[in-house]
Amino acid sequence: MTSVQLKEQTPIETAFALAQMASSTALSYFRKQLDIEKKCDESPVTVADLQIEREVRAMLGTCFPEHEVLGEEYGAGDLTKENVWVIDPIDGTRSFISGHPLFGFLLAYIKAGKSQIGMVSMPALGELFVGILGQGASLNGEKIRVSGQTQISEAILSINEGEKLFAFEPQIHARLVQAGHTRRFGYDCYPHALLAAGHIDGVVDYDLKPFDFLPLVGLIEAAGGIISDWQGRPLTFQSDGKVVSAATPELHRALLDLIASERTLKPI
Repeated sequence: MTSVQLKEQTPIETAFALAQMASSTALSYFRKQLDIEKKCDESPVTVADLQIEREVRAMLGTCFPEHEVLGEEYGAGDLTKENVWVIDPIDGTRSFISGHPLFGFLLAYIKAGKSQIGMVSMPALGELFVGILGQGASLNGEKIRVSGQTQISEAILSINEGEKLFAFEPQIHARLVQAGHTRRFGYDCYPHALLAAGHIDGVVDYDLKPFDFLPLVGLIEAAGGIISDWQGRPLTFQSDGKVVSAATPELHRALLDLIASERTLKPI
């Protein structure tokens, strides 16, 4: 595709092109011998993470040179600009380097503080979840929507980053593992994508960065769900990384109340 053709693309067309490109690059490295480096926070990074983000930034620079980009590996400039793209080249690098297929590519397009596009691509699964403001959400082109579950006692819940919750929020962890009808421990973006598709009813997440959670906002909201911080506030570049997503307002409120509860429980 020529630079002229790229410049003529809409943000939606660009988002799909970026997802396809990122998926191809990720799969070219997946389950291959990789050099792994550690960042200052001890999280791993590979050549695949870095190459995908460089490729995404290059395409965005051609298509929308006036837009800002926030990425996990190369940071950001002025996030007060009206148009900002948010990218996580490989969400779940630990899964990626261990041959586990539940890693994703995350993308958001935010205009004037409002998410226009939220995308979760799962390259190894061949699944592309997309939420577009005013157009709903889809999985591989088929419409999806959150479940209608309102009762926490009947809910299928995902507890993400369980070992961090156990270490740093033990009472909240203790309450979560006794909540709901069915619980699964998870990581990264896929549980939130499954919520958008109606398979999971609620997700409690912890210690995320803006490039982890902002792409989820457009997807979950387009699918009819709710996502916020643990106080119920909208997620922004300044949010603290404690996240709750839910299928309905009633379930969202119940999860927030559970997190805020002062009940003391012993871990089971």
